[in-house]
Amino acid sequence: MHTLLSKSNSFRNPTFTSLRSSNSFHTRLWNSTPSTSISSNTNISHGSPQDLSNSTSSSGCSGIRHFSHNSSFSVFQNGFKRIFSSGHCLNSVILRNFDGERSGTLKNQIFGTQSRSVCTEPDRESIEYDVVIVGAGPAGLSAAIRLKQLCREKDVDLSVCVVEKGAEVGAHIISGNVFEPRALDELLPQWKQEESPISVPVSSDKFWFLTKNRALSFPCPFDNKGNYVISLSQLVRWMGAKAEELGVEIYPGFAASEILYDANDFVVGIGTNDMGIAKDGSKKENFQRGVELKGRITLLSEGCRGSLSEKIIKKYKLREKEQSQHQTYALGIKEVWEIDEGKHKPGFVLHTMGWPLDRKTYGGSFMYHMNDRQVSIGLVVALNYHNPFLNPYEEFQKLKHHPAIKPMLEGGTVLQYGARTLNEGGFQSIPYPVFPGGAIIGCSAGFLNVPKIKGTHTAMKSGMLAAEAAFNVLHEGLNMETYWDNLKNSWIWKELYEARNYRPAFEYGLVPGLAISAIEHYILKGKFPFTLKHGKPDHEATNVAELHQQIHYPKPDGVLSFDVPTSLHRSNTNHEHDQPAHLRLRDPKIPELVNLPEYAGPESRYCPARVYEYNPDENGQVKLQINAQNCLHCKVS
Repeated sequence: MHTLLSKSNSFRNPTFTSLRSSNSFHTRLWNSTPSTSISSNTNISHGSPQDLSNSTSSSGCSGIRHFSHNSSFSVFQNGFKRIFSSGHCLNSVILRNFDGERSGTLKNQIFGTQSRSVCTEPDRESIEYDVVIVGAGPAGLSAAIRLKQLCREKDVDLSVCVVEKGAEVGAHIISGNVFEPRALDELLPQWKQEESPISVPVSSDKFWFLTKNRALSFPCPFDNKGNYVISLSQLVRWMGAKAEELGVEIYPGFAASEILYDANDFVVGIGTNDMGIAKDGSKKENFQRGVELKGRITLLSEGCRGSLSEKIIKKYKLREKEQSQHQTYALGIKEVWEIDEGKHKPGFVLHTMGWPLDRKTYGGSFMYHMNDRQVSIGLVVALNYHNPFLNPYEEFQKLKHHPAIKPMLEGGTVLQYGARTLNEGGFQSIPYPVFPGGAIIGCSAGFLNVPKIKGTHTAMKSGMLAAEAAFNVLHEGLNMETYWDNLKNSWIWKELYEARNYRPAFEYGLVPGLAISAIEHYILKGKFPFTLKHGKPDHEATNVAELHQQIHYPKPDGVLSFDVPTSLHRSNTNHEHDQPAHLRLRDPKIPELVNLPEYAGPESRYCPARVYEYNPDENGQVKLQINAQNCLHCKVS
């Protein structure tokens, strides 16, 4: 099957259930003293505009200062008066130029904060930091926190910015995670005393093999003793607050849309999306140019299949550099339920394999009992499945009707729905993570431990290691390659090496895969004398439709199983109608000439949000329709 699509892509009073954020940041311009050289450094904050001045400094730069939190969005320009939008209330930090020396920095003390200067290009603001981090997930925030910890330890002043596409930190992370606190113990050793949202230890750990009507209990291979059932979105919000306390600046609500390069192809930062563009590409009344966030070091922590990370991997041939294999993926579909008090067992963890998937399709389900009668349930389906008629969303709906699963959900209510791709390539698929000007961290690089079904702890550790390398680059003049060296000497490398043969073992089918992985896990303890290779890339593994029979799925009952529109309503997906589609066909001819006639249009089934549909046009010819407004940003295509 041909590859079809490409995706373009203040915690001042935090709580564990919600945090306010804004879709804009405001900067405040006023008279400033002349600076010795032009600088692009700025302080940016949430705030209400007050007493805007009409002048800039003699260097052409303008001072910026903090104001009180305000979640309103505004764009105002009148002569030198200007408020430009960004995404968060930012802390004030003195920045350095790329030569490492302080230059052109204003040090006015206003309301107890420092200020710095800003220069703007005619069409786009440019702001400079020492380190720019893309993605406020576990890896990105761990990197930011570790950088600021090192600054305090060494009495060094480095500016750190995190840009996050979600409207708030944690907005794009659906609840439900079995969390291994190993990396957090290293990063924030006092987390248990600091009111973290980690309070439900694993109390029961079960593993079932499902047939259509039975659940067979197997020895549990996951070893979740000492782990916790958490809401990952609450954890990253808490980590975001910790990062801000240390002086990290966070911009939620802004997607990094492009990599910035210098004349030598060295990465020097990222650019954010332009806002206020209509569906036809024209500029609306509220149009605003994106912002350039420039960094001496750029760390990419976008998660699985991050668009910028994938471009960097391809541009610098990072897989070829380490002769790593292609990445393999799975799609995880998840719901959060509120169930009856009598059925709720905080800390109960269940994983399954087998039904409803066929014997040639790798995958399994999970159920985690969290706090407050909430249960996270989901199905993970490897995307190298053979049958083009397979529909992961419908397989998940079937799962909930299994005789061993159904009683736990009956009488409950669905609170949330979401989906996300997962890296499953493991050790064999890790690319060289360092590029000129930065590094790739977390799931963007693919540190998920497949047999554990955990990647948060490895993502956090990779962020910490990258932060330490970045600090040494900026403070001691070392190079970023130390990140790669330290990664290979860390417990991440040991853990992923020992788990390297689990996923490729299932290339031989379900039963052989279980046998090989059991020998590897229980007998050889990860010391298999050779390393198994992955099979074909996922999109090449799909068979043509004529080799398979169509799968007829039961209609949803509206109690345990639901149609896609109902689930989308629970996903809080919200795309403005009058905006450019973020999904674009690489080749508009492929759907009608290849995917539909040869593979029966699998994109209409593998998408968990019904983004792709084949409908007849006015001439009766079947055409692919893209419903971009439905997109869950799962990155499956």
